Amino acid sequence: MTNRLALYPILAISLFGAFSLASCANMPAAVASVHDDATRPEADRARDADRKPDEMLRFAKVKPGQTVIDLMAGGGYFTRVFSSAVGNSGHVYAVNAKFYLDLLARNNRPAPAPLAGEAGRTNVHDVVTNESGLNVPVKADLVWTSQNYHDVHLFADASAAAALNRAAFDALKPGGYYVVLDHSGAAGINAADMRRLHRINEAQVRLEVLAAGFVLDGTSDALRNPADPRTAGVFDPSIRGKTDQFILRFRKPR
Repeated sequence: MTNRLALYPILAISLFGAFSLASCANMPAAVASVHDDATRPEADRARDADRKPDEMLRFAKVKPGQTVIDLMAGGGYFTRVFSSAVGNSGHVYAVNAKFYLDLLARNNRPAPAPLAGEAGRTNVHDVVTNESGLNVPVKADLVWTSQNYHDVHLFADASAAAALNRAAFDALKPGGYYVVLDHSGAAGINAADMRRLHRINEAQVRLEVLAAGFVLDGTSDALRNPADPRTAGVFDPSIRGKTDQFILRFRKPR
């Protein structure tokens, strides 16, 4: 599993001081709420330049009052972003995969800290997947997973990826969105290189998700980096925090 707690190269947090009250007033409500949220940790804010939460919220069409599932939430960067964006009338389910938590336990590594108990996160619910699906009690407007989809192939198998996509489909309202963001691998990347590099080919993800019944609804180049040769692992200092990343938005038909 990609180390969600690792900090990417940081940009001075003073970036946020450049936003005037006027510019915030012109932002979508969900985006403005993230900028206004003083409870977001400083370490999360330092990653904003690389992770581009404004663009991600717009692309995922997040609005106040929605229900969002952050699938394989890890350290919770996007869980907190969504928590701010959906507001007190919305809900965010921070879902972690049981197979991953079991793997951590077998290696005597700590599980991700619960997010629901953090200050300002009363709309967050911590959940662990079970055999029947994502284990979320309500239908969601959005299922989001970032820099994690490849891990299902690394720590489980192709059938597990298919099951995950079916579970995402079942967890959504009709018309809801499933967004997959991941580190780009070269065309034809094999299982060994996928494990070594922590990357996956975009075309493979498309085929697997479409097979679950979704339709492709949009793509984003916000995190693309054409200078990334896609031959180094994502933790390699030469590319860490600057990998070429694809973002795919799928929709559950009505």
